[in-house]
Amino acid sequence: MRFVGTVLRAPWERRSRRDLAYLTFTTLPAVPAFLVAQVGVAGAVLSLVVVGLPLLAAGLGLARAAGSLFVVPARATLGLVWPRPLPLAATGLLGRGREVLRSGQAWRSLLYCGIKLPIAIVALSGAATGYLLGLAAVTYPAWWFASHGAFEILNDQSWAHAWELAAQGAAALLVAPWIVRAFVGLDSFLLPRLLAPDPNQARIAALETTRAELAEDATAALRRIERDLHDGTQARLVAIGAALSRVERRVTDPEARAILTTTRQEALDALEELREIIRRVHPPALDAGLPTALASLAARSPVPAELRDGLRTRPSDAQATALYFSAAELLTNVARHADASHASIEVDETDEHVTLTVSDDGRGGAAVSPAGTGLVGLARRLAALDGTLTIDSPPSGPTRITITLPKEPPCV
Repeated sequence: MRFVGTVLRAPWERRSRRDLAYLTFTTLPAVPAFLVAQVGVAGAVLSLVVVGLPLLAAGLGLARAAGSLFVVPARATLGLVWPRPLPLAATGLLGRGREVLRSGQAWRSLLYCGIKLPIAIVALSGAATGYLLGLAAVTYPAWWFASHGAFEILNDQSWAHAWELAAQGAAALLVAPWIVRAFVGLDSFLLPRLLAPDPNQARIAALETTRAELAEDATAALRRIERDLHDGTQARLVAIGAALSRVERRVTDPEARAILTTTRQEALDALEELREIIRRVHPPALDAGLPTALASLAARSPVPAELRDGLRTRPSDAQATALYFSAAELLTNVARHADASHASIEVDETDEHVTLTVSDDGRGGAAVSPAGTGLVGLARRLAALDGTLTIDSPPSGPTRITITLPKEPPCV
């Protein structure tokens, strides 16, 4: 009896109206989504020749975006919410095209765009057949009575046929909500699985974002420490040195004067050590940009060095700091071990990466040795930013060391 009651209540329940509204409101955006799917299919067919790859990439990219067309109706009618697609990490048209071709989410979105319209058409056809024809059949005895009159009921066999149609219409009205529910249930199953990002990819993206934020926070904290040391501790040491100098000129006792001289020199040594610490924490030259900071490194290098700047945008603070200290360490290695007469620093960028290359004409033989600490530590620090260290240093030289960091949105 409970099952019978559920079936009888289905046409009048709020859920039935909600499901029907969902089908109605999602059929319209399903049309452009289906056209996007056709673009993707055409690109896949034509990808046998190179000309089809741009069309396929465009179709996949549009499919990722077309999934958002169903967010609002699904949330308003079904209360169904799923994560938006993850933004593409690559920059530039070519890089984004390569990424979207390798994106499983883009292919799943293309599949959904292709099957959504057929599902919606079949579901709406079933709903229209059940509700409209069912309603017409249920009311058919009333229309028959209005057109024939009460005196023909006993003499016309079509009166009995009218009630047979009414019974069939009532059955159709009872079945229609379940047809709609079946297709909406199928759609609700497909939506989060085809349009939502892969949970593992979403987790990785969240971790990468968190790591980038932590790196930026650490860089900002180091900059605050540098400012505090520069504006506070360093200024106090300068004031102490000046005060000791004034006292020294007024003291006539040789022993006391010697003590003051020694103390003033220690204050100057401490000031110089503090300035060196400040440069290691955050070089002030980086405030003017990475190229300026690298130019200052080249100017101070014991081995004559030149800078070639190919940057078009400004790297993030964390990347700029990492590249600066990497260049400083590599130039120090050149001066200590390479026996070189010339070095060069080259910084460049592509749509996806920022690269720093330090070259010298020395004796070569540089390698990442487990027993060493310089290049091993440098590679380890770069790995924290998803960077790589590539060494080209044959035994007879020259040496070319390249650092590659993934491109991040430029600082403004």
